Amino acid sequence: MIFENIITSLHGEGERKTGLITLNRPKQLNALNDALMDELGSALRAFDADAGIGCIVITGSEKAFAAGADISAMAKFNLTDTYGSDFITRNWETIRSIRKPVIAAVAGFALGGGCELAMMCDFIIAADTAKFGQPEIKLGIIPGAGGTQRLPRAVGKAKAMDMVLTGRMMDATEAERTGLVSRVVPLAELMSVALAAAQSINELSGMSVMMAKESVNRAFEGTLADGVMFERRLFHSLFATVDQKEGMDAFLNKRKPVFVQR
Repeated sequence: MIFENIITSLHGEGERKTGLITLNRPKQLNALNDALMDELGSALRAFDADAGIGCIVITGSEKAFAAGADISAMAKFNLTDTYGSDFITRNWETIRSIRKPVIAAVAGFALGGGCELAMMCDFIIAADTAKFGQPEIKLGIIPGAGGTQRLPRAVGKAKAMDMVLTGRMMDATEAERTGLVSRVVPLAELMSVALAAAQSINELSGMSVMMAKESVNRAFEGTLADGVMFERRLFHSLFATVDQKEGMDAFLNKRKPVFVQR
């Protein structure tokens, strides 16, 4: 499939590969518009449906992961345009339905919608040049793609209030310290580290990986008791898989497991 606003490619060794999606609107610092988000959703769904893909990485350029939603498109909107078309929800939420792990590899600016897109991914690996922020308040609006909801879950109420109400940016060091990103690496190493993380996931049992992702996400959507029961049922169900038998036999016999994805 040919895209105009993103670039897709495959990486890795072995039977399962990593699907890499690169946001590609360089003149606009990868500002997120309807066309890009439609293409991103299509690419995500295609990779998710491909049995030969074990993990997905989303990245941008060295200057910007994504500098926000496209303000030039939004400036002329009114209530009918936004509410009537279900703006943002219509095509920004596709990533939430993706069952395979999605890693954000972030360098440069991840602001507004760019920060929100990164937070929709399962975890963020950041270059030491990365800067995160929710500056929508400076435009007379508020974050609209989950920024006021996911940011507090990642960094806590006080830090989220500080960022959302002042619009200030957070550098990579602060982002790692507060829990927004999983790790920070030198810019030159960002893609090799992100793809290595994806490759390590590719080598695991896809069934257990998807269930682990689903279970962790459940922790933010209900009570502890419900979450623990949900986890336990997934844990039990994995004992019906061939990969569970292979993984435990390999451990007991001190060899590397060969998972068959069943």
